[in-house]
Order: sequence, then C-alpha cells, then structure tokens
Amino acid sequence: MEARRTDLSAFLRSRRERITPEMVDLAPGARRRTPGLRREEVAQLAGVGVTWYTWLEQGRPINASSQVLDAIARTLRLDSAERRHLYRLAGQAEEPAPGDSGQVTPEMQAILDRLGDMPAYVTNSRCDILAWNPAYAGLFPEVVAAPEGERNSLWQACVNTSHETVVVERDSELARSVAIFRSAYSRHADDPSWQDFVRRLSEESAEFARLWARQDVAEPGVRVKSLRHARYGTLRFSTTNLMAVPELRLVVFMPLDDETRSAMSKLMKHREFAR
Repeated sequence: MEARRTDLSAFLRSRRERITPEMVDLAPGARRRTPGLRREEVAQLAGVGVTWYTWLEQGRPINASSQVLDAIARTLRLDSAERRHLYRLAGQAEEPAPGDSGQVTPEMQAILDRLGDMPAYVTNSRCDILAWNPAYAGLFPEVVAAPEGERNSLWQACVNTSHETVVVERDSELARSVAIFRSAYSRHADDPSWQDFVRRLSEESAEFARLWARQDVAEPGVRVKSLRHARYGTLRFSTTNLMAVPELRLVVFMPLDDETRSAMSKLMKHREFAR
C-alpha cells in the first residue's frame, strides 16, 4: 500500500498544479510559489476539510469515500481515465485477478494465425508481448526476436529504437503508451515486479522517466497509426484493442488503404521466401 499512496500523492499534486485559479473562477491573488491551485483551494472547491485533503495528497493512510473522490475529481477536472486511476490509487476499485500476467491459450493463438495479413499480438497490462501472428513478426522482427525480459512494447519503444518499422508520430504515441501503462500500473503499484520494471526502464530511458513523471493516464482504444517501413514506406493502420481475458488484450492492426494492404501482402511473401 505504501507504493500506491506515494503514487496517489504524486498524481493529485500533478493534477492540482495544472488547474489555474482562472479556470475555476478564483482570483489569482498574490504571487504563487508553484503553478496551479493551492491545497486549501482544492479542499474548498471540493467541499472537504483542508487538513483531510492535505493528508490525502501527502499519501497518509486515510479512507476516502466515493462521494469525496467524485468531488475531488470534479474539482481537478479529471477525465474518465484519470477518475478511474484516482479510484484505484485510493483503494476504491477492484483488485486485479490473481495471475494477472495471463496465459495465452491455443484458441487465442489460432485466432491470431487466422488474421492473415493483419498484424496482431496478445499483450498483458504490463506491455509484455506474449503471442503474435506471422504478419506481426514480419512487421516487427526485432520485437519478437528480443529476449523475454525485453519483449515488451514499451521497452522496445524507449530503449531499442533501431527497428525496421518505426512509428511516424513517435513522440505523441509514446506519451500515450506511457499514459496507458500508468493507468494499468495503479492496479499493480504494490507488486515488486512492476516496481522493478519501472525502475529498470527509468534507468535505461530518460525519455520514459520524463513521461512517467508527468502522471498522465489514458486507456486503450481504437487508434490510427502511421508506420514507416524500411522497404515498403509509409503504412497506415487502424489499431483495435480487444480484451481477451482480464489483463490480456488482443491488438489488431487493420490496413487502411490499398497501398498498405499491398505492402503487407508483399512483406508476407518476402518473409515466406526468406525462410
């Protein structure tokens, strides 16, 4: 619980600092030492005691009701992903099911293999890539060839950046990936394996450490992604996340145009020929 309270403290502080007095119809007042609202202003707007809110933001072991958390979420203008993140950090959400890393069943692998030229993979909430189809292996050969501890989409994006296929809008997509991971982390903040992963990735990547410190959270959804392949140029996909079982997602890349479909067909044929 100590790690979760530390994350709660940092998250509340980061969200408070992004709300200006003008955004909530307060007078700017005297010069402020830090950006955003003061703790007492958040407490006043949320209708809670200043001492109680201060203790909450300091990560002290106090209980927060859903009604109070709702009031704080409204005051800090949290979106739906941030609201769920707040609830989990405050201990107001269901705990993850045991064995959250999940098991890829033969049925899941069969579905992957039947997707043909559509790259697809199964990942857990820690971004470990657990299974994939030939199209995904053809598009991201370095990822599937990585050792088990590094066969992780976030690790590959931050540490091993020399890939045959790269994301065109890398900066914005990486920031979103870290925010999605942060949302999942709130369910596992007391798990030493998750803590160790964050520590190792922060040591290896200053970029990840910077994005991690922003406290942003998001949730997976349909995305349009442009990739640049060394041989076939720009490829455009719509990526869809399907929840397979708790803590496991099936991610499918659907080609968006004829050029991408043609390139994937050629890539698959080249892969077969190279075997």
